[in-house]
Amino acid sequence: MSPLRRFLWEFWLFGIKQASACIFGAFLLTMILVTRFYYPADAWLYRYDFLLLLAVAFQASLLLFRMETPKEALVIIIFHVVATGMEVFKTSGAIGAWAYPEPFTLGIGNVPLFAGFMYSAVGSYIARVWRIFDFRFSYYPPVWQTWLLVALIYINFFSHHYTVDLRWPLTAATVCMFFRSQIYFKMDQKHRHMPLLTGWLLVALFIWFAENIATYAGIWVYPAQANVWKMVPLEKLGAWFLLMILSFVLAALVQRPQLMRADGSDTGEPDKEKDFAGNASPVPPPVSSSRKEWPGDIRSSFCGRAGAGKSPDRR
Repeated sequence: MSPLRRFLWEFWLFGIKQASACIFGAFLLTMILVTRFYYPADAWLYRYDFLLLLAVAFQASLLLFRMETPKEALVIIIFHVVATGMEVFKTSGAIGAWAYPEPFTLGIGNVPLFAGFMYSAVGSYIARVWRIFDFRFSYYPPVWQTWLLVALIYINFFSHHYTVDLRWPLTAATVCMFFRSQIYFKMDQKHRHMPLLTGWLLVALFIWFAENIATYAGIWVYPAQANVWKMVPLEKLGAWFLLMILSFVLAALVQRPQLMRADGSDTGEPDKEKDFAGNASPVPPPVSSSRKEWPGDIRSSFCGRAGAGKSPDRR
């Protein structure tokens, strides 16, 4: 295959796999837009409650049809709990960082339970993309450092309303901790790589795009949007970047990071280095050249079944 055809093939495959990874978030965003324009104003079920039931039903269907693993569902639950706690604080009368303008029955304080699923969509994406692209890492920092960092990030989401905002120092600490880290993702038969910080920034950018769509659809509003909708300031991207760090480390609870070989990372072969917890990482033997495979396990990439991102059987 020529270099150009290889590039086009992997670019197309990248899009297919990404679409599979963000299926839950894409579903929620679609339903948010549809209900914005077509949900009856006099419906007996409030819009937020309706979206909550849709989110639960969609998650159940992903598990039922084995398009999502129990571990990934656990990530979603963790995200829902962590995010709902922050939402209750941020929307309280004393803070009022944003508000949910429509009524609801199922909720806590000023927060509809559906709100937690919007954060869970980020967690679902990270857990699924980790599996589908068979992530590997180089220069991944020790686990205690990552947990200390995300603990400070989460605390700052609350404390900056009362004291100094540490957003920029925490961003600088993140860059210092991860500036050497590379993320390896399997496109076809081979792992490609990019700086982990770049990957986080790109995902944060797309979350910012989704946030603009959601606020336009009236799911929540910031004080500056109370009278007329306007785009969310680009500076909000910094908060989403820090949220990505928190999301990634939480996902690492159930998606065990594996390290790549330091002296030959471009081969896409894991090494017998120790992983982030100090344990020896498993090293699958090389693929037999006599075995023919579908490139990139494309059959699984289309449907996103659990296991689609795992390496093919090794012999």
